[in-house]
Amino acid sequence: MRGNDFADLKAFAAIVEHGNFTRAAAHLRVSPSALSQTLRALEERLGVRLLNRTTRSVAVTEAGARLLTRLKPAMEELEAAVADVKDLRDTPAGTVRIQAARFGAISYLEPLFGKFHAAHPDIVLDVTVDDALTDLVAGGFDVGIRLGEWLDHDMVAVKLGGHLRQVPVASPRYLAKHGTPKHPRDLLKHRCINWRQPGSSGIYAWEFKKGGGDWFSIAVKGPLVVSDRALALSAALQDVGIAFWAEERVRPFVQSGKLVALMEDWCAPFPGFFLYYPKQKHTAPPVRAFVQFLRQAWSS
Repeated sequence: MRGNDFADLKAFAAIVEHGNFTRAAAHLRVSPSALSQTLRALEERLGVRLLNRTTRSVAVTEAGARLLTRLKPAMEELEAAVADVKDLRDTPAGTVRIQAARFGAISYLEPLFGKFHAAHPDIVLDVTVDDALTDLVAGGFDVGIRLGEWLDHDMVAVKLGGHLRQVPVASPRYLAKHGTPKHPRDLLKHRCINWRQPGSSGIYAWEFKKGGGDWFSIAVKGPLVVSDRALALSAALQDVGIAFWAEERVRPFVQSGKLVALMEDWCAPFPGFFLYYPKQKHTAPPVRAFVQFLRQAWSS
């Protein structure tokens, strides 16, 4: 076997596993064009076509299927052997690429930067803060932090902290001028500050639940739409209208009297944030160290 044959065979297996060049390239952290050239060179050396490919999909040829059947167990064994050797390191080292929603990053990552660096000085955390729903593998990330309701089913999920609540808030001046809503349906008559999730064309409908009843949503309207909840909170402080955000974030302003919490009996708790990552046989040591650190930090 030539020196680069293992890498080329691994690239072929990744294309089959992920179903197209773009996702496989993101997983291998190379460009799609470089991956295409790698496969072409492998096919030329072997003298057979391994994949039939179009602009939208790839399909394994008979030769490719036969090669993959023999190749996959051998590659898993080689990767296991390498992982076992890496596990002998006293200190995990490398980069952990993280995609986190803004609120999740502020709440569960930011407070631990110092402690994590002290415990794992050779691990680099590469953090991308983005509220858009990102395909973790296609984006080239190792782990993510996201609300439980938006997790993909094929991911390993680790609970971070407890449940959350969202609470409508408005300034005393706004309420003195426009009145105080008593029921979520009353919000339809008010000036509400809307939120659009990054990457989405739709506007989030505010969700409510009281006691043992069912969840329901209200499509509110108002003079402002933002993609960052912090801007909605700032607008509420400036008497623009009613904002809807996590209780933890609005509490300091409610306690100081700058904002008033509304209809709290309609604001039920829901599962909060999770750390999540793809299911795989072998997890890289720095990723495993990061997952274990956050699991222990937020297990209570």
